[in-house]
Amino acid sequence: MTVHIIGAGPGAPDLITIRGRDLIARCPVCLYAGSLVSLEVVAYAPPGARIIDTAPLTLDQIIREMQVADTAKLDVARVHSGDASLYGAIAEQCRRLDRLGIAYDVTPGVPAFAAAAAALKSELTLPGVSQTVILTRTAMQASPMPAGEDLATLGRSRATLAIHLSVRNLKKVVDDLVPFYGADCPVVVVYRASWPDERVIHGTLATIAKAVRQAKITRTALILVGQALAQEGFRDSALYDPAHSHILRPSRTR
Repeated sequence: MTVHIIGAGPGAPDLITIRGRDLIARCPVCLYAGSLVSLEVVAYAPPGARIIDTAPLTLDQIIREMQVADTAKLDVARVHSGDASLYGAIAEQCRRLDRLGIAYDVTPGVPAFAAAAAALKSELTLPGVSQTVILTRTAMQASPMPAGEDLATLGRSRATLAIHLSVRNLKKVVDDLVPFYGADCPVVVVYRASWPDERVIHGTLATIAKAVRQAKITRTALILVGQALAQEGFRDSALYDPAHSHILRPSRTR
């Protein structure tokens, strides 16, 4: 018996990996995060599968379901949204499974920030503009941010920021970042990236709070901040430059 921890992707059911889909299709037990995982993803489960929405459950209750499946020698698909490595709360589950001696593995999924960038038809890194993406969040009702990971510290990098779980904290996001990025810095808020009701709101640090408030978006949104979002004022990369040689494209002068 194995618990398969599966990243289901950002929402669209066809953005789950083939491996993740096939694992769900063969597991007689499916535990899924119902608040963020599409029911169309869960529909890959085989007929008669025990399907449980874990959104209202505690960690103890989730682990208990895995123990019951282990006793019955039934594989479990533990389905998380996005990629389970980021804000997936899998570490605490893995720790419990290790203690119980229950086998598990992890299948990656498409993360929300990648789906958001795809919706924008945009790169988050551009030559000479930004070569770093910081994935972070702000402290609200969840656990506090560790020392040195607040936006006022991270903002000094002027890297592209992908800020999760923070749309209700947007005013503080703006206040913390304006001193480093400037009020005219591009900002995009992507609501439910890849879902049928996806919405994309463009603005700057000066205008985005009002735009999001008018759109009445209060959850399930990703905030992207950085000059790379402007998609202008950058040079072509060296990758395809005829003057740039590498092992697959040797210099013709040699």
